[in-house]
Amino acid sequence: MKVFFDVLHLYYLPQYIPVHKELSLRGIETHFVFYHGIFDAVIKQIIAKEQLSVHWLDSDKQARDYYLQHKPNWIFFANAFKYLDDVHQVSKSAQLGHGIGPKASYYTKSDIAMTVRFVEGEYRCSRLREMYPNDEFVNVGFCKLDPIINGQQPGFDMQDLGLDNNKPTLTYAPTFYPSSIEKFAKNWPEDFKQYNILLKPHYFSIAKEKYRKQKRLLEHWATFDNVYLAKVEDYSLVPFLASSDILISDASSALFEFAALNKPVVWCDFLKLRKSYSGPLKFRFNKRMDQDYGEYANIAVHAKDYKHLQQLVEQQYQHPEQLQEVRLSMSEKLAGTLDGKASQRIVDYLCQD
Repeated sequence: MKVFFDVLHLYYLPQYIPVHKELSLRGIETHFVFYHGIFDAVIKQIIAKEQLSVHWLDSDKQARDYYLQHKPNWIFFANAFKYLDDVHQVSKSAQLGHGIGPKASYYTKSDIAMTVRFVEGEYRCSRLREMYPNDEFVNVGFCKLDPIINGQQPGFDMQDLGLDNNKPTLTYAPTFYPSSIEKFAKNWPEDFKQYNILLKPHYFSIAKEKYRKQKRLLEHWATFDNVYLAKVEDYSLVPFLASSDILISDASSALFEFAALNKPVVWCDFLKLRKSYSGPLKFRFNKRMDQDYGEYANIAVHAKDYKHLQQLVEQQYQHPEQLQEVRLSMSEKLAGTLDGKASQRIVDYLCQD
C-alpha cells in the first residue's frame, strides 16, 4: 500500500504528519509532494527533520502526471484539486482539511467530491451529508491535536526562544484576512510586558507580497524583548498551542483549536476590512462566514477594540474557568472526539479494503 500527501501549502503539514506517523507505524509507505516556491530551502530543512520521502513539482498539472505515473492507493488533499477525475482513474482521494474555523468555505470545498472526506465531529459530518448526499464523509475527530493529547508535543522551552520561563505565555495567532493585525497598537508588546508573547501569524502574512504591511508590523513587534515571532520553519501551530496559557486571535482556526484544548481565548472583533467588505457591502464578509458563526462566537470573550484587550486578557488568564463549560461543549461540535486517536481512525479507514 502506498499513500501520498499533496502539500500545496506548508501549513497543511501539521494535519498530515500525525497520519503519516500512524501509517509508518503500520509499515505503510508514505510520500509527500511539495510545490516549488520562495521557501524551498527552509522546507527542505523541515523535510530532513521530519524524515519525509518527498518529490518536488512546479504545478498541479505536473502533480496529476506524477500521480498517474506512480498510482498510489490513496492521495491526501487539504483542498480541491483540479485534475481529480484523472487521478481517480488510478487512485483514491482523501480530503483532510487543515483547520476548523468558522468560514463557509469549510463546507464549499466539498463541491468537488473526493473518494472520502475525513471530518471533525458528527455535527459537521451530518451537515456535509445533507449538502452532498452522494458523497462519503467519515467522522474521525481532529488529528492535528493528537500529538498534544497523547503527550508527544510538550511545547517550547521559553528560554530557548530568548524569553522568560517564569512568565505566563500569550500567543497572538491572527489570520491573514479578515485580520486584526493592522488594528493593534504599534508598540502593543509594551502593554503586555508581564507575558511572553508568541506571534504565530498565518503563513500568507509572511509569504505573500499582498500582505507585506502585516509582515512589517510583525517584524517590528518581534524587536521587543518579550516577543518571539514564528519563523517559516515554525510551520506548525501545535507547539504554540501546547506552550500557551492564553490566546488572542480573530476569526481563525487557531482560536477554535486552542479553545478545544479548554484554554481561554480572547477573540478580536476589530478587523481591517477591505472597502469591498465594509459599510453597505459588509454582507460579503458575512457570506464568508459559516451560518453558525454567531454561536461559535460564544466560545471566547470578545474585544470590540484594542483598548479593551489588555483587561480581557488579564481577566481570562486569572479566571480560565469562566467559559470552560461553553468551550467543552462547543469543541465537540467543532473538533469532534478529542481522544488522541483521530489519526488511528483515519488509517483504520484506509486499511479496511
